[in-house]
Amino acid sequence: MSLDTWLTALDERHLADLTPSEVARALRALSSCYVERRGKLERGGPLDSAGKRAAFALFYAPVHFIITREIVRALPHAAEGLEHLVDLGCGTGSAGAAWALEGGGTRITGFDRNPWAVAEATWTYRTLGIIGRAAKQDIGKATSRGGVGAGVLAAYAVNELQDEARAVLLPRLIAAHAQGARVLVIEPIARRQARWWTTWQEAFITAGGCVDEWRFRADLPDRQLSLARAAGLDPRELLARSLFLGPHSP
Repeated sequence: MSLDTWLTALDERHLADLTPSEVARALRALSSCYVERRGKLERGGPLDSAGKRAAFALFYAPVHFIITREIVRALPHAAEGLEHLVDLGCGTGSAGAAWALEGGGTRITGFDRNPWAVAEATWTYRTLGIIGRAAKQDIGKATSRGGVGAGVLAAYAVNELQDEARAVLLPRLIAAHAQGARVLVIEPIARRQARWWTTWQEAFITAGGCVDEWRFRADLPDRQLSLARAAGLDPRELLARSLFLGPHSP
């Protein structure tokens, strides 16, 4: 299924009971929660209302899809020979779906602690024609599979973890790569670099990986562009940073 068809299905799914203006107001609140009130993330603040859930699905999910797709296309051999992808903190499944589609026929298993996100991710996979499923599980307890042909993704998820969970996750990702998996971490470009990012980028570089910052022209679809403008967001560029460990034979 094409991206346009998925976006149309998102409209039908999330605008059945809400107007675009209501979603735009919720998007404004959701954006504020991410940028100004990160303490609410652990308490589920971003998804605590129907409006915010719709705003996340209609705006952030497509944006994450587009950013991940462009990063995967730019990284060497990121999608080549990818057979199975584990998406840690999958959210609505859009970032993992983007990488899986670039791999062509890639199976996907998503994990997230939020029941609504799990259901939404399963719907995303099905709607985009991807073989996969999502399950309710904390990132720290989810399986990070290694092996040639495997991939592990953590997109827009690591920064939301507590320090203890991040400390457990990092060596597991490095170990998955040592077993042959490619590993990709994606996060927003922050005004003030978090301490954990410096530690992680050093670990990825030591393991033979790369660290990148990305700026893509924001050719957003009409719905996402109109929501961004109505919510007072700047849609001119899509920004992200990434850590990547490429495929290899263990």
